[in-house]
Amino acid sequence: MPSIITHAAVPLALWCAADRGRIPPRLLVAGVIAAMLPDADVLAFALHIPYADAFGHRGASHSLLFAGVLAALAAAFAFFGSGRPWSALSCQPRLAPTKAGPTVASTVQAAVFVFVCAASHPLLDAMTTGGLGVALAWPWSEHRFFAPWRPIRVSPFAPQFFSARGVATLLSELRWVWLPLAGAVVAWKLIQPAPAASRDPS
Repeated sequence: MPSIITHAAVPLALWCAADRGRIPPRLLVAGVIAAMLPDADVLAFALHIPYADAFGHRGASHSLLFAGVLAALAAAFAFFGSGRPWSALSCQPRLAPTKAGPTVASTVQAAVFVFVCAASHPLLDAMTTGGLGVALAWPWSEHRFFAPWRPIRVSPFAPQFFSARGVATLLSELRWVWLPLAGAVVAWKLIQPAPAASRDPS
């Protein structure tokens, strides 16, 4: 797996690439949590669940179904658990108080953002040089998938993270994850049309 820190790169990149206020802070936090949450399955080692088991590391929690469940929870929270929508509308200043509630657009936005963030985790894991692959198709298949191209150095577990191997992993992630995403964000910003200049009515 890439380190837990690097799994936050995708939601952060999407947040940076989006228009200002498009992804509000609490949705960003939800995306970061969703991107990291699949690795909670390392508890399987403490429970003596085999790595290759469906509920072992990189198993069920690394499936697209799991990402879909997180997306559904985000949509439900956005629609029912908040008096204000998770969308750009909630970040815009208003001239007067409003009781505007969640919208379909804000609910869909929350679901799609969280799904992409959660699904990015197993996709990045599939690009690493070690492990058993990821169970993307669970529960329909327990086959573990690897990407055809695997440039990212696999991260050691916590006891070995602060070692030469851990440093090499971070450098690999910087090269193959952080820098490409940063470049993509900068390129996206450069090709976006400049905002129309406000005209002075006087």
